[in-house]
Amino acid sequence: MFPIPSPLHPAVVHFPIALIIVGMVIAVASIFARRCGMQWAAALLLAAGAVGAMVAVATGEEEAGTVGAISEAAEQVLDEHEEWAEMTRNAAIAAAILAIAAAAASEIRIAGRGLSAAAAVVAIAAAYSVAQTGHYGGRLVYRHGVGVNTAGAEAAQPAAGAADKEGGEHGGKHHDD
Repeated sequence: MFPIPSPLHPAVVHFPIALIIVGMVIAVASIFARRCGMQWAAALLLAAGAVGAMVAVATGEEEAGTVGAISEAAEQVLDEHEEWAEMTRNAAIAAAILAIAAAAASEIRIAGRGLSAAAAVVAIAAAYSVAQTGHYGGRLVYRHGVGVNTAGAEAAQPAAGAADKEGGEHGGKHHDD
């Protein structure tokens, strides 16, 4: 068995991002290039992205309770991140359902094209939502330090300082020749 990452949320969020975006590209392409299997590929990718989004939202909600005290500004960004994540999940589920229906109805010309177009539009909305979710998630981590474990970084500081006192990584000896 392989170890389960802790925290789990940052490890799982990248799957729905990739699956939703690639699924959206294929869903849009399948409107114009009605190739065998493109609708099913879009449906499979968007369905996997929807499942991934459900897992990402669930792990995010679970880990939001462990964040502890954060600034008011960080709290506002966290709220935005949560709202966009829920919109992403919902749009991804809708896009997946429409894409599956489009693939199943691909033999019915007007219905298949209409459902493909609807799936593509909703997939574009899901891709936009996942981009916004990632934007706010990035702000939480990189601007506000939410979820960042600084214990390891603080423990490494004295070791770096000790190397500097000893003359760098080569113990003060210079190897210019």
